Formats: sequence, C-alpha cells, structure tokens
Amino acid sequence: MVRRPLGNHHHGPDTLLVTSDTTRTEPATDTERLGRRTAGVRYVLWDFDGPICRLFAGHSAAGVADDLVDWLARRGLRGLLAEAERECADPHAVLRAVDRRRPGSDLVAELEERLTQQELRAARSAMPTAYADPLIRTWTAVGARLAVATNNSPRVVTAYLDGRGLLGCFAPHVYGRSRELSRLKPDPHTLRRALDALGADPAAALFIGDSPSDHEAARRAGVPFLGYARNGHKEKLLRDAGADTVVGSLEPLLGLLRR
Repeated sequence: MVRRPLGNHHHGPDTLLVTSDTTRTEPATDTERLGRRTAGVRYVLWDFDGPICRLFAGHSAAGVADDLVDWLARRGLRGLLAEAERECADPHAVLRAVDRRRPGSDLVAELEERLTQQELRAARSAMPTAYADPLIRTWTAVGARLAVATNNSPRVVTAYLDGRGLLGCFAPHVYGRSRELSRLKPDPHTLRRALDALGADPAAALFIGDSPSDHEAARRAGVPFLGYARNGHKEKLLRDAGADTVVGSLEPLLGLLRR
C-alpha cells in the first residue's frame, strides 16, 4: 500500500512524512529524534482505529452515528440528544451523550451493543494502516510486549487482529470499551489496565495514538506518546494538543527497528 502525500501544510520539527513518490524520510535529524523517542521501549501500547487500521474505511462512522440516533428516535428517545449531538459524526459521542443522561441503564447497554455490532461489520472492510502489520510483527520479534488501549469494543479489535494473523502479538492484552463509558479516553483507564497487566514501567512504554484524546490519556498515564497522523488535519489536531513527535507514516519507525 502506497502512502499519498499529506499536502502542503506545516510540519513541526519532529514530523516524519513519506510521500507516494519516495521512500526517503526527511531529514536525518528527524529520524534521530524518533530514535530517541523509541529507544529503550519495552512495552508498546497501540490505539486501534488509526494506527493499526482505518476501521470505518468502508463503513462510514457518520453513518453509524446516524444509525444510533435513528435507533433512539424509533424508541421515542430522540430528545435525549441535543441538536448538535444528533448531527454528530462520531458514534462514540452519541453513546457518551446518552450515558451522561441515563448512566448505567439498560438503554445504554443496548446502544453500546448496537455500536459494537456496527463496529464488527466495519472491521470486515477495515483498511490496514500502511506498515502497521510488519511493524507489529517486528516489534514482537525483537522482544517488545504489545497491548491495545482503545475506545472501540475489544471484541472488534480481537476479531480484526485474528483476521490479520496478529492476535498472538497482543493476546490477551486488548483493553477497550466497557460499560463504564466515563472511562473512555481521554481517561487513562485502558492504558493503566494495560500497564498493570504487563507489569510495565510507564517510562519504558510508548503509546501510539492518532487523536488529542489519545495524547491526553498518555499524559495522564505518564506514558511517552507518539502521534500518528494520516493527513494534515490530524497532524494539526495532535500538534495543537501538545504532541511533540508526530509521524505521517509508520515506515520510518519500521526502518529504525529493522536497523
């Protein structure tokens, strides 16, 4: 899979980009910075949707959010959501909004299960992130221990990883959405669960994520953060959130490990 250029936008000093017409990373000093960020890492925590795959590549996230809103409307519960929430393209935002108004209810449990079923369908057409599969296998081969910390259902992550032949690189360390929706990222709950289960020192770990909530969860868990941004908009969001090391491709990281 060939990465496309990310466009003409500002890149911070730690950004690494790989374009469609070159495999060169730029410049060498950026590779050194990335090397320092990853040196001595023994535990790698991954967000799922973004760094490992594009979950909704063939199954629109906005369409899933609409489905959840329609499901509520058919039950006469559309009024639980504010207008902006009804128009939101993020299904997790819809789920959180209902949970805030009906915490711990059967309604929330049903809605969460509906989202999980939609994510399972999306996983069948998810697009692997370029270089993620070999990076996961290489990091495992050199002795790092891996875990997933995500806001998606752990059932979805397990199904996707199993289908790619990658589950053995992570199992049993897949930590995702539970009925305790207040503990979704940016709460560091899933990261702390992973660290505790691995017996990991946060300073010897790295969390790879693609959103400001990932960055905030890493900060609160005391884990160094590496941002993955597949486009300029994602990069800007991460930079504005305070991420100081962002890659536009996982290829430079793979190259470092292989060397």
